[in-house]
Amino acid sequence: MIEAIQLFFQENFPPELAVFFISMIPFIECRGAIPFGTLVLNMPVWEVLLISIIGNVFPIPFILWLIRPIINWFKKTKLLKPIADWLEGKVEKNKDKVLRYSKWGLFLFVAIPIPGTGAWSGALIASLLDMRVKNAFPTILLGVLCASLIMTLGSTAVDWLLSFI
Repeated sequence: MIEAIQLFFQENFPPELAVFFISMIPFIECRGAIPFGTLVLNMPVWEVLLISIIGNVFPIPFILWLIRPIINWFKKTKLLKPIADWLEGKVEKNKDKVLRYSKWGLFLFVAIPIPGTGAWSGALIASLLDMRVKNAFPTILLGVLCASLIMTLGSTAVDWLLSFI
């Protein structure tokens, strides 16, 4: 599956757009775009970092403003209600961690680059917990910056180690 995604973006987009679009994909985000850009496409690290941050943050205001009405609409349809329930269950699972530390909890949730965390999940949690956009967006942005730096350092270290092989 991963190879198919890589091949699709390599064959259909210039490298910069490939990194930008990959960083916008939920659950992949900058965590996948940075290694892809640096290790697969051999792009300059600073360029991959900048493009992936912009791509990762681009959809966040739309999620913060629109996800609540979308989920409420999903709940009214028989076909989409399971998706709404799944999304709300995901938020409920991480609710205590985020609420305990408010903005710091949201920051840490987005900043730690592990599966299931990130800007999309953070925006979903912030929206469903009724956090104000003016508080949630900068917090998510800082989390994305931190996660992107961690992934850049990791990708650079892997690239350096592979140079010895």
